[in-house]
Amino acid sequence: MTLLPGQEPGDSGDWVQPFRELDDALGLSEMAGAVLSDGRRGKNTRHVLSGLLRQSVFGRLAGYDDVNDADRLARDPAMRWIVGGRAVYDCAASASQMGRFETEWLTSGDNLVALTDLSGHWIDRVHTGQPPRTIVLDMDSSVSPTYGDQEGTAYNGHFACTCYHPLLVFNQFGDLERSALRSGNVHSAHGWKEVVEPVVVRYRGQFKRRYFRADAAFANLEVYEFLEAEGFKYAIRLPANQILQEKIGYLLKRPVGRPPIEVRRYYASFSYQAQSWKTARRVVAKVEWHPGELYPRVGFIVTNMSRPRSDIVRERRKHCAGRLWLPGHPPPPPAIVHAVPEFIWGMSG
Repeated sequence: MTLLPGQEPGDSGDWVQPFRELDDALGLSEMAGAVLSDGRRGKNTRHVLSGLLRQSVFGRLAGYDDVNDADRLARDPAMRWIVGGRAVYDCAASASQMGRFETEWLTSGDNLVALTDLSGHWIDRVHTGQPPRTIVLDMDSSVSPTYGDQEGTAYNGHFACTCYHPLLVFNQFGDLERSALRSGNVHSAHGWKEVVEPVVVRYRGQFKRRYFRADAAFANLEVYEFLEAEGFKYAIRLPANQILQEKIGYLLKRPVGRPPIEVRRYYASFSYQAQSWKTARRVVAKVEWHPGELYPRVGFIVTNMSRPRSDIVRERRKHCAGRLWLPGHPPPPPAIVHAVPEFIWGMSG
């Protein structure tokens, strides 16, 4: 489900309500309310934490990225029904209430820990109804632009902006498994183990087929050894170097004859051991000759899978398709779990 052409975000009542019913069926908001600590000490609380969290998440599903429109949404019949409780007969939380909820109550240490684990608990709840046979984890960094003097923000030369540099782990369904908000100037793989290890531990012993995909930023020995020890199969892009280029030198020569009118692809597979590696590992190379281009496009993938070369490349390309789930790319159809990444970053910030 998504917005239709010409439909405004505020016209979202009809298509957001089914997700509220899904929330009820799975008990996601109630699960969140059970793990979050309520720091309010007054006796006249109008809305429970699960209702406030629901208003934050569903407001983002409806296209509202912050609390500026909370006063208007508080009187919206669809939003009042979504929040539930006293909001059905009165009104939902105001902008000031939502501001305190997101910047004060949820930013306590206990709640930040609970929010970090929350998406994984939600995914486990969904999997109990229809468990998958395979789990595929995609790890990647992204960009969350910042404005003003926000704590932890820094300039990132790659993204050419002042930002946070969050690290995320998604599964093959596009659901956020875990995330970490980081300063804008850290390396893409900074803190990778703290993010992916709790996810790996959750799935330990649950699936026979477990896979991991990542970009060249995560091509280091510690990642390989960790995944191999956990029984994960992986396909990680490997930065090119002279030795790798020499291994496929016979594929880098321009094909003889008239230039092709279609893309020509060639694959190679060989054993390679970097100086820091204790053992050799399999590397798959793909060489593409495109019409009108003088030089080929070359990519290398380090893997511990025994699949055919083209299948390894195809599996790795799915990681690139997974980037569509990240901010800055065309958004996927909204779902409850998908709305959490930006929400958690905002809480952590």
